[in-house]
Amino acid sequence: MITLTKEDGPADLDGVTHLSIGVSWDPTAGSSGGLMGKLRRQAGTDLDLIAIAMQGSDPVRLAGLDSLDPLGNGSLVHSGDNQTGRGEGDDETVTVEFARVPANVTSIVFVAAAFKKGSSFQKARNISIKVYDATGGTTQQVADIWPSLLSNDNGCAVAKAIRAGGVWKLEVINQTGRIKQGDERDLMRFAVNK
Repeated sequence: MITLTKEDGPADLDGVTHLSIGVSWDPTAGSSGGLMGKLRRQAGTDLDLIAIAMQGSDPVRLAGLDSLDPLGNGSLVHSGDNQTGRGEGDDETVTVEFARVPANVTSIVFVAAAFKKGSSFQKARNISIKVYDATGGTTQQVADIWPSLLSNDNGCAVAKAIRAGGVWKLEVINQTGRIKQGDERDLMRFAVNK
């Protein structure tokens, strides 16, 4: 098992063959009570977990939104878009099988974002990002990342998996920032800066 904290720097993933990152959130009524509050909770809010495969400092593939297997070989797989935040457990996950990641991919940046127009972190509560060691078919949580609820930002760079020679390392970033909603190029620029 590995344990991750931002302060410890990159953790060696030697022996970890499959890594999963999941995001969960609960819909909120905001300041509305009564019928409006009930309707807002029922509609939920749409947050997104996105994994951006990098070749050096150049983003080359994106897992999430409407791309579930962007490398085409099952090495970087997104669970699909949860548009409400309702339900138990993780609402969206990305799983990486390191041995199948093409050699030209040097890192993978994981971003949680209120990406679609009309969504925001402020319309969600209890946002939690979990990191799992999914080696051997079992899933063991190794980190829990909680982005700040005081921020007016709509993106959080969660973590970055980095290829270092023949092994992978994972660094917790947990840094928020602004992403232009609906703009994939801006989302990728956000990842490049991490």
